[in-house]
Amino acid sequence: MTRRARLSTTIAILAFGAIAAFAARAVSIPLPFMLGPLIAVGLLVSTPARMVLSDAYTFPQPLRQGFIAIIGLMIGAQVGPGLFDSAPRLMLSVGALTAFVVIALAGNYLLFRRIGGFDRPTAFFAAAPGGVYESMALGEAAGADLQRLMTQQFLRIIVVITVLPIGMSLYLGAPVGSAAGASMAHGPVPWSALPWLALAGFAGWFLGRAVRLPAAQLTGPLMVAAALNLAGLVHLDVPPWLVNLAQVVIGCALGTRFAGIGPGLILRGAALSLVSVGGMLALASLIALMLRPMLGQAFDTLLLSFAPGGVTEMGLIALSMSANPAFVTMHHILRILITVAALTAFGARLRSS
Repeated sequence: MTRRARLSTTIAILAFGAIAAFAARAVSIPLPFMLGPLIAVGLLVSTPARMVLSDAYTFPQPLRQGFIAIIGLMIGAQVGPGLFDSAPRLMLSVGALTAFVVIALAGNYLLFRRIGGFDRPTAFFAAAPGGVYESMALGEAAGADLQRLMTQQFLRIIVVITVLPIGMSLYLGAPVGSAAGASMAHGPVPWSALPWLALAGFAGWFLGRAVRLPAAQLTGPLMVAAALNLAGLVHLDVPPWLVNLAQVVIGCALGTRFAGIGPGLILRGAALSLVSVGGMLALASLIALMLRPMLGQAFDTLLLSFAPGGVTEMGLIALSMSANPAFVTMHHILRILITVAALTAFGARLRSS
């Protein structure tokens, strides 16, 4: 595929996603600027209409990662000294996250193995409640069916970020987050601030990759913004239009993941994901209820902290709901680290058996 054709296709996908985003906002879908493009582009590339998308096309990762860095800056700007006031109590969260990962991994493995009929390596690595790319790399080395594994991992994230805001809206009896008019940005930001945002984003991205942070394109800029904020040097504000654009790009990128995957595999995977995610959200809710009096955090913040979605997507949801996004993101980074450690330890036994 030529560079020009790739650029034209990307522009067309983003334009289509932008239209879907405004349509989703018009009908009050939670997180419309991400879920609208995700659903619309996902349907486009996984139906007969996908003939408009070349098999050689892949969404440009530098573009996606650049906009993820923007979300990282925005989350990092929420970090204040108060986040670390209860450091001893956060050890409870680490223990609870470890228990969550082990229980979810075991339950999902049984589901995918016995109900889904997956082979052992595919069932095990598809069961991971985090670490999408790590689970695919380790699973491929172990001989897993990469297409099934990829389908289940991306469906896990998509089901979580779709079901959770809608479910909380139904539970509370009113829209939540952006569907209720909440904004993830503070208001107008002067154009003169954009070069500083770009500099902080690139510096964070570079440092995150250099020290091999998980989800470096998000966590690196997050840490730079947090450090600048904590040191009192500068507070980075991201313009509302840039936040919305970042969500459209991320939603479109997620939607294109369904290209080349047959409807049958998607439907079967979606059914398994609904059961899997339902069980994990029930477990996360139970943990949130148990930890709420000990950690002094709201139930919705704790639920978002343990929900098995992607770091970027859960950070966006937390931002949209004003649910302590820095606290939520910290928990998801820990969840990924614990999950990868568990996959490495138990996966070695799987390969040797």
